[in-house]
Amino acid sequence: MKIAILSTNKSLYSTKRLLEAATKRGHDCEVIDHGKCYVGIQQDKPSIHYKGNNIADVDAIIPRIGSSITFYGSAIVRQFEVMGVISANPSQAITRSRDKLRCMQILSGAGLGLPITGFARTASDVDDLINMVGGTPLVIKLLEGTQGIGVVLAETRKAASSVIEAFYGLGNNILIQEYIKEAKGTDIRAFVVDGKVVGAMKRTAKEGEFRSNLHRGGTAEIVKLTRQEKETAIAATRAMGLTVAGVDMLPSSRGPLILEVNSSPGLEGIETATGKDIASEIIKYLERQYEAKLTAKPISNRQKRKKQSHL
Repeated sequence: MKIAILSTNKSLYSTKRLLEAATKRGHDCEVIDHGKCYVGIQQDKPSIHYKGNNIADVDAIIPRIGSSITFYGSAIVRQFEVMGVISANPSQAITRSRDKLRCMQILSGAGLGLPITGFARTASDVDDLINMVGGTPLVIKLLEGTQGIGVVLAETRKAASSVIEAFYGLGNNILIQEYIKEAKGTDIRAFVVDGKVVGAMKRTAKEGEFRSNLHRGGTAEIVKLTRQEKETAIAATRAMGLTVAGVDMLPSSRGPLILEVNSSPGLEGIETATGKDIASEIIKYLERQYEAKLTAKPISNRQKRKKQSHL
């Protein structure tokens, strides 16, 4: 199988591990910078070009789409899908998961546990927003933030009002979220592949910090999930339409509460903490999809057009 890893940086741990795992399992694999790809759109002949060459022989792709290039990266994934290439994650699900507000709305509609979350457009709604999430302390998040950047803990109503008004004044979209005291600076990352949790870790914030992100100095250790935590992670991934995802949850007195569903979860933290070969699990998933595609009945041009109308 010819596999392309869509990544803008070949030196990233996750990219290198996926390349290593695919090669070890006997596949022809290369890294393609999706930011440098460009597409050709014409009737019955969609194409993708990279460095002046037409990419026409790829069987499967693994999107590693950064948040700063979500729109363009998702468009490239969508073009591969139009060409009949298997993707580790659907383009529509990647776009959906990157919108934090939309993600929360989808998970809420699926009946999954979440911290109480508020969203508004103007500073005039600040007092009611604070009341809506149960008062202070509370967490303020930039919609576009990643790896803990743009996440602020406001311990008093005055501090919350000041931070919220400052963000609004800069034209930023934010979420205001309930602070879960009993989590005590920890969260859980469950790594899901093809409807199964293949690894899980507990992340703990460094002293004096409430964000447990490893990029913020947090530490990680392997953890055994409860049945409810496993079911929540799998249900969240399914609700978002993803097949490869990292689901971040907070332990709480009312069960696991979902913070985020990440469509391009990093492999370094989870593989180091668990000692598991998560990269190979992703490759095995693509192998199953490729095998199913080979044994499937050919579809008519009419069915192809109907399928593409949903992309």
